[in-house]
Amino acid sequence: MIDKPRSRRAVNLQILPSAMTVLSICAGLTSIRFALEHQPVPAMVLITAAAILDGLDGRVARILDAQSRMGAEIDSLADAVNFGVAPALVLYVSSLSKWPVGWAVVLLYAVCVVLRLARFNALQDDGTLPPYAHEYFVGMPAPAGAVSLIGLMGLRLEFHDGWWTSVWFMCIWVTGTSILLVSGIPMRKMHAVRVPPNYAAALLAGLAIVAAAAVWQPFITIWVIIIAYLCHVPFAIRTKRWLDQHPEVWDDKPKERRAVRRADRRAQPHRRSMARLGMRKPSGRSMARLGLRKPGGRPQ
Repeated sequence: MIDKPRSRRAVNLQILPSAMTVLSICAGLTSIRFALEHQPVPAMVLITAAAILDGLDGRVARILDAQSRMGAEIDSLADAVNFGVAPALVLYVSSLSKWPVGWAVVLLYAVCVVLRLARFNALQDDGTLPPYAHEYFVGMPAPAGAVSLIGLMGLRLEFHDGWWTSVWFMCIWVTGTSILLVSGIPMRKMHAVRVPPNYAAALLAGLAIVAAAAVWQPFITIWVIIIAYLCHVPFAIRTKRWLDQHPEVWDDKPKERRAVRRADRRAQPHRRSMARLGMRKPSGRSMARLGLRKPGGRPQ
């Protein structure tokens, strides 16, 4: 008698992640309706809400141990609607409908989102990937692409007309975002970032500041987030390249990997400095030609 209510409660909780995904689909589709009614701000808010729900449903599924193949497929379809179709149509209706090239670039963006999601699903079933591969996205994730388009619309609402509202700038921006979506550039997954305990308070304070800024100046905050995200890309590329070259640390924890990287840097400081400058260590023959000698040695 006691086990039945518990099992029923467990079943109810199992559908919570899928319910969140369905809500995100509703938010994405409703954003299109607001765009058609020439209300871009509610449309942008709903796309942002869909992105938040997308970030939470997977975590809730892992916490509740409610991960399933059906849930993964629903999530992928939701991403195609919320971060591919919806932002493309909202941007087209609000900013690009006057120019034929506008439809071409939003079509390119939507197709690239679908291709990016298809590749993501294919990589999930690839058993040949190294253990650290789950810590990185291949290309820009679809929610980040949607935020990029929201930021583009936010420029007009915040600063009105200017070069940033010209059709060519918007087309170049959307095309660049589309290329990043299908590129092979590694980008770090947020849930894979481990924050040391002594930085937890500072992180929470930073999140509170970002939340307050989002209420006060939402469009400027979006651009700060976009710029910060793009700035992390070179570090993600360098870190992944280092991991590719050090298979002995693939099974180590992130903290242990960082310790190995620091030790590697301390062991070869001169080599790293010369590599950054594109220089190489002079050979003995080159030193002899210049009449130089090694410290503590005889003239060459």
